[in-house]
Amino acid sequence: MSVNSLYPSAELSSIGLSWRASGQATLRGPLLRLAQSCDRAFVRLSGLWKAEEEHHPASMPAQALQRADYLRSFPHQAAFAARLGPEDANLRAFLDGPVLDPDGSVRLTGLSPVSEVLTPAACYHVYDDRQGQELAGPQYVTTRNTCFRHEREYVPLRRLSSFRMREVVCLGRAEDTAAFLRSAVTAVDAFCERVGVGLEWRAATDPFFRPRDNPRYLLQRVDPVKSEATYGGDLAIASVNRHHDHFGESFGLTLDGAPAHSACLAFGIERWLFALVDRHGTDPAAWPDVERAAAEVLAALAGGPA
Repeated sequence: MSVNSLYPSAELSSIGLSWRASGQATLRGPLLRLAQSCDRAFVRLSGLWKAEEEHHPASMPAQALQRADYLRSFPHQAAFAARLGPEDANLRAFLDGPVLDPDGSVRLTGLSPVSEVLTPAACYHVYDDRQGQELAGPQYVTTRNTCFRHEREYVPLRRLSSFRMREVVCLGRAEDTAAFLRSAVTAVDAFCERVGVGLEWRAATDPFFRPRDNPRYLLQRVDPVKSEATYGGDLAIASVNRHHDHFGESFGLTLDGAPAHSACLAFGIERWLFALVDRHGTDPAAWPDVERAAAEVLAALAGGPA
């Protein structure tokens, strides 16, 4: 399937994709229905751990996010929720100006203090929502959010500035997260086999700013904690991530009197659309039943009817 950084292919447009050069996609028709089915399939897979579903806001306090050192580690990707200062003189100055520059940029006047960051990954809310809690035992949560990241370039369905991410999060002891990650890889492999999408697992690192100056990057090189399920050799459509007790310490989450460990399984929904359409073509009749596939995986791995 042909794509480029400015426009989707005619095939993608015909099945429901509109694209903005800013890296944002509109889905409708067959492609939207496939996205919804994929998300329901991932929720079904989360049943392997009896994960409870949660809904979170589109942004989170910068102060909370910085507990995990996000802003120092990924300043190049952060997107902020900003608004004009509410003072009458400031708003009048904005209205008296051109409002927009010729290139379409907003001619801003004074801004209110920026205290919110648009969600960079769905799982951050899970830790912040439990800040300071003592866990009674392992917890499994699934959540979906629209995530925002600045990138050097954008490609339809492959690399976007705003995209949907479904995650399954495990909070518990080290052995709980290790078992979760093993079962997550098994589940993703089984699901991909049923939907006919070949993948390869590859060790990866997070996209740190100035990585060689960041001790967390160096630690990830020595002790890999992130593996990506890649399609076509270079497109990560899912990942498993072992955080050790990083988020437990950052957000004051404890279990058995010690910082809780965490791990997550993440699915990039738009990237799954790319992989499925690239593999099976643009005729929706040829697309696999992803929800049925997830039900079969759940039955095979957890027991019970598909």
